[in-house]
Amino acid sequence: MPAKLLKLLLIFATVALPLLIASAAPPAKPNILILIADDMGFSDAGCYGSEIHTPNLDHLAADGLRFTQFYNTARCWSSRSCILTGYYAQSIRRDKFTGNFRVNAATGAVGTRPRWAELLPEYLRPLGYRSYHTGKWHVDGKPLDNAFDHSYFDMNEKSYFTRLKANEDNEELPDIKVGEGFYNTIAVADYAIKYLKEHAAKYASQPFFEYVAFHSPHFPVQALPEDIAVYKDAYKSGWDAIRDERFARMQKMGIVGTNCVLSPLDPITVPWWNLREAELKKRIGPDEVGHAVPWISLTRGEKQFQAAKMSVHAAMITRMDSEIGRILDQLKAMGAYDNTIVLFMSDNGASAEQIIRGLGEDPTTPIGSAYSYLGIGPGWASAANTPFRLYKSWEFEGGNCTPLIVHWPAGIAAHGELRENPGHMIDIVPTLLELTGATRPATVAGLPVPPLPGKSLVPVFAKDNTVTHDFFWFDHDGNRAIRIGDWKLVADHTKPWELFDLSKDRSESKNLAADYPEKVKAMEQAWLQHGEELHALAMQDLPPKSAGKKKNAVKEKAVHEED
Repeated sequence: MPAKLLKLLLIFATVALPLLIASAAPPAKPNILILIADDMGFSDAGCYGSEIHTPNLDHLAADGLRFTQFYNTARCWSSRSCILTGYYAQSIRRDKFTGNFRVNAATGAVGTRPRWAELLPEYLRPLGYRSYHTGKWHVDGKPLDNAFDHSYFDMNEKSYFTRLKANEDNEELPDIKVGEGFYNTIAVADYAIKYLKEHAAKYASQPFFEYVAFHSPHFPVQALPEDIAVYKDAYKSGWDAIRDERFARMQKMGIVGTNCVLSPLDPITVPWWNLREAELKKRIGPDEVGHAVPWISLTRGEKQFQAAKMSVHAAMITRMDSEIGRILDQLKAMGAYDNTIVLFMSDNGASAEQIIRGLGEDPTTPIGSAYSYLGIGPGWASAANTPFRLYKSWEFEGGNCTPLIVHWPAGIAAHGELRENPGHMIDIVPTLLELTGATRPATVAGLPVPPLPGKSLVPVFAKDNTVTHDFFWFDHDGNRAIRIGDWKLVADHTKPWELFDLSKDRSESKNLAADYPEKVKAMEQAWLQHGEELHALAMQDLPPKSAGKKKNAVKEKAVHEED
């Protein structure tokens, strides 16, 4: 063989062979980043119709997907159990049953999961995934005991400017007082970035799962002064005008259909644990408002006070968006951005809660500062949940419908598309199992592992594909609902069932119960039947009875008040 030809063949082999080997290698497992807001309304992000600045979320949406009918459980702890286990919360003793269903063990917010209800990192670990948690937890057990490799655990919901009884990897961290440069939302992102940097330095060949649970914008509404300044005078027009403006943008975006109407304000309904209006005015000041009344009915002082509160809520969301941007920048810096599945959602709808705890409320301090302890209240919660009815803890759409943004450049070709296919947080685990190839064991500790109730949403990532669910089941704090197809049956505590056709009435404004009594009866029976099935699961692998009923009740009340 001529020397010149041999030389060319050697050059070709040197250049081409590595390329052939690389193309034959299996694709890398995708990384996973779950971002959860706390008490963020359905319309609070710019890409869902808001005036609030959320450029990073908007970019994820523009380069990915937005789901328009994605459900949560209407409460913090129950939603997080769905996300991490794939089961309905009641079936794993992480929320209570309404009515005739009973579990003779600790349940609700302090319930202990059955051993077979493992968390997602347990399924990912055999594939080489490392898992990291930062922020809120609200799941029983400790993160490191549930296959997380690192955890920054902070359950302080008394002030965004203090750190109390937080820990990292089960080691207690020093408390940080007001005035020492701490802000909760920044800290949650700092630790998320810390773990990503360590991963890039030590475990670059392995995929990761990062679970980032922000407290924001959960009350108290507290934000950095520079963030609040961005929204000075932004809400003087009031919640009626903001609802109208958001609704118009949502219809233009296609988030809701043209046959959807803006639900009317509810001037009566508020959480049963709220301070009554007279007490609110006594403890906070004369300009606090306890109900979603028409803006025009407020006094000048009330309007100024209420507008200022919403400015802080908006500032908190913008700060969270900025911190999400820092996390995304870290993904880019370590070359992981394109192959990371990013899921953004909220644990429930915006909150109408108005209670005072923690450091208390000092009426002389600026609204939004460390000694200001306020909630946005029912009026602004209604705006945050535009165009839906009611709020966190109710099973109307305002309580249990969340934005869901999905972004994955390496795996999703869609850019800025909407998905109307209904989904639920119980679908997160099946979706990620399919994308990663992870499997679940048939038994755990000798106990059979029940099938997951949710379905993978991977087919929906491609346009025109659908995933059909037989039903979605809801129950929290006496509020209950079931969705079958486009029909939703829902009740507010002990009030009669209401029936809605969501294909024509997404905002649940026209009650059809009187027109379809047989459908109401059939759907009520379905709600009861599926509740019995979930109850049967909850009765399996019961914990010891040593945890006294009275002790659990006291602890449950404490956790309830801390949510």
